[in-house]
Amino acid sequence: MKLFFVSDIHGSLYYFKKALEAYESEKADHMVILGDALYHGPRNPLPKEYSPKEVAELLNTYKDNIIAVRGNCDSEVDQMIIDYPMMGDYAIILYNNRKLFLTHGHVYNKDHLPNLRENDVLIHGHTHIPVAEKMDKIYLLNPGSIALPKENNPNSYAVLEKDLFEIKDLSGNVIKSIHL
Repeated sequence: MKLFFVSDIHGSLYYFKKALEAYESEKADHMVILGDALYHGPRNPLPKEYSPKEVAELLNTYKDNIIAVRGNCDSEVDQMIIDYPMMGDYAIILYNNRKLFLTHGHVYNKDHLPNLRENDVLIHGHTHIPVAEKMDKIYLLNPGSIALPKENNPNSYAVLEKDLFEIKDLSGNVIKSIHL
């Protein structure tokens, strides 16, 4: 099974289309959206081609392949136009005998960990900074932001296949990776 991770779309039609191109190119089985899909938030600039309605329409065409969690910029009104569940603070996937704890990162993060066992994985967005590291006994992963990267990082997404987590730029070049 191949998982495709994207976070912090923030309503950018331009960058979400780029993410979809990468998703199709990667031939992933599921798309995991780690929050902040439609709204840019009061602290962020308007992203390129800001169009939450059109982003929602495109997201809905992939509804059967999406696993999503709520970000701090997502709201109940967003759920009214999104055709898949996206209001949970977290989701859990069992993957190769380990727990993948999926969340946005504004509640659970490296400073406020959920209950995880040794070699489990916390995957979140929110910071807009790509991370692939082992912290104590767990893995901490963040695909970065597809639309509004920070700290001079490129626009990025991630894939997980056969215990290899790779964070890639929009050209598909690996910028960080880790074996789980």
